[in-house]
Amino acid sequence: MLTLPRFRLFHLLTLATLCLTACLPAVPPAAPPTVTHIPAATVTPFQPATSIATLLPTVTLAPLPTATETITPTPRPSARRVLIISIDGLRPEAIALATMPNLQALMQISAYSLTAQTTFPSATLPSHVSMLTGLCPAKHGVDWNDYLPEKGYAQGTDLFDLAHAAGLITVMFVGKEKLRQISEPASVDIFRYINDRDVVIAQRVTEEFPVDFGLLFVHFATPDAMGHVYGWLSPQYISVVQRADEAIGTLLKDLDDHGLRQETLIIITADHGGHKQTHGSRMAEDMTIPWVVSGPGVRPGPLTSPIQTTDTAATAAWALGLPRPPEWDGWPVLEAFGQPIQPRPVPFCE
Repeated sequence: MLTLPRFRLFHLLTLATLCLTACLPAVPPAAPPTVTHIPAATVTPFQPATSIATLLPTVTLAPLPTATETITPTPRPSARRVLIISIDGLRPEAIALATMPNLQALMQISAYSLTAQTTFPSATLPSHVSMLTGLCPAKHGVDWNDYLPEKGYAQGTDLFDLAHAAGLITVMFVGKEKLRQISEPASVDIFRYINDRDVVIAQRVTEEFPVDFGLLFVHFATPDAMGHVYGWLSPQYISVVQRADEAIGTLLKDLDDHGLRQETLIIITADHGGHKQTHGSRMAEDMTIPWVVSGPGVRPGPLTSPIQTTDTAATAAWALGLPRPPEWDGWPVLEAFGQPIQPRPVPFCE
């Protein structure tokens, strides 16, 4: 058998490959695929079957923030003091029926509710105790409505206890002596019981104005007295509500005159309402009260959060940076300070 050297075999194979390639027809290169672009003008956007405006005809959507705006949570207000004004027996309807220019002007720069609720029984002493202790009546134990010193004071830690323990000056000016039983004397630096008209009580506050106060509670009693004698929303009742508004104006002027207004959180509310010549029931006329808050950090406008009178103490404590006792039934009304509305973490008093 004839054999060829390896190098002769390699050259013969290479020559054959070149001849075969030259004899084959040339294959043109493949053309690139054709891409069809849809012009933007021919794209039909999705249209929902029902528009949002149809589903929510009464809702006005706020504009989205611009590139220069940011959404940030509202910080705790810089309130150095709190003034709480209670108008005994004030029904929310009376604010519009009476001429109350001072309260109505304040409400323009306040967060407010005309549907807040007091605690049951809707009576002066138990309701005021709930207002200033943050506790339901079942916890604070005040089930009487007269001045009975032998029964002692409300149970639990109240707003005055917190403020006094923090070194704040605490003050009460009241038109009914029984309110002495809200807090023990050791927690109230100044207590004044003035059995007189609301304008006189306000004048006494002016005469003894505690410029260094941290917590000031002022109670106007006359609307309740006139309600019992002449009936709630009667002309006589409305007339003394107007005088209570004059007293509010005096207190606001005191704050302005002493340069304290900008750093003072003001809460104006009531202990209960009334119907005919009485109160104390679960009727809406007795249980519904106004609740107005103004001052550092407050976002003006009507409030939608449910509010109970126990929330007064909790809101005041939160604004002052005081700790909220875990047993309290009240919760700060954070919506008033621009914070998101969330489910209430504690139940209402029954």
